[in-house]
Amino acid sequence: MIPLILYDITSKLERKYWSPSTAKPRFVLGYKGLPFQIEWVEYPDIAPRMKAIGARQNKIMDGRDAYTLPVLNDPNTGALITDSWEITEYLEKTYPEKPVFSNKSKGLIYAFDAMVINLLRPVIKFPILRASEVLSERSAEYYITTREEGLKEKFSEFSPEGPKREEHWAILERAFSTNKEWYDKEEGKWLMGDIFSYADIITAAFLFWLKRVLHSDEWEKIAGWHDGKWARLLADVEEECNGA
Repeated sequence: MIPLILYDITSKLERKYWSPSTAKPRFVLGYKGLPFQIEWVEYPDIAPRMKAIGARQNKIMDGRDAYTLPVLNDPNTGALITDSWEITEYLEKTYPEKPVFSNKSKGLIYAFDAMVINLLRPVIKFPILRASEVLSERSAEYYITTREEGLKEKFSEFSPEGPKREEHWAILERAFSTNKEWYDKEEGKWLMGDIFSYADIITAAFLFWLKRVLHSDEWEKIAGWHDGKWARLLADVEEECNGA
C-alpha cells in the first residue's frame, strides 16, 4: 500500500504538530493503522500549494471560501479530500477496518462535534493568541492578520491579561465540566463507554492544541482539572492511535 499524504501546518515546536484540525485525521490514520506521511506547509503557502495540487476550497470562520488544511491525498485511489470531517468520512468508507463511527453513530457524533464547537467558540481567542507564538515569523504574521479579519478584532484584544483572560479561563473550565458530564453518562474511559470513537478524537484534538500551544503552567492547570481526567484522556487517545 502506498502511504497516504496528509498536509499539515508546520511550527517551531519539536515534531512540529500543533493544529487541532489536522490532529483529527492524523489520529484516525494512526488508529486505523494506515501508512501515511506528513507534508509540512507554512501558512502563507497553503493557498498556492493547495491550488497547485487541485484541492478544493473550504468555508472559513467568516463564511468566505479559502484554501485550508488538513488536506489528504490518497495515491491508492486518487482521492484528494479537504476538511477533517470529510477526510474521516472518506477513511471510514475506503478503509472500514477499525471504525470510528461504530454502531451507526456518525449522526450523533456530528451533533456532538457541533456542541463541542459551540462550547469552546467563546474561548478560542486565547489559544489562538498562544498559537501565534509557536509559528515561524512569516506564518505568524499571516495567521495574526487573517484571524483579525475573521474575528473582527485586533489581535492585542483577543485575550489580554486581566478580566478578559480570567473570563476565558472560567468559560474553558465550564466547557470541560459540561464535557465531563457527558463522559460520566457511561462507564468506561470513552464517551461511548468501552467503544472508542471519533467523538473521543474530537475532544482529544482540542486538548492536543491546548497542550501544544499554551504555556506549560497553563496546560498544567487544565491537566489538573477533574482529577487529571483530560490529561489522561489525551494520553489514552494518543496511545489508541498508535502515537500518531
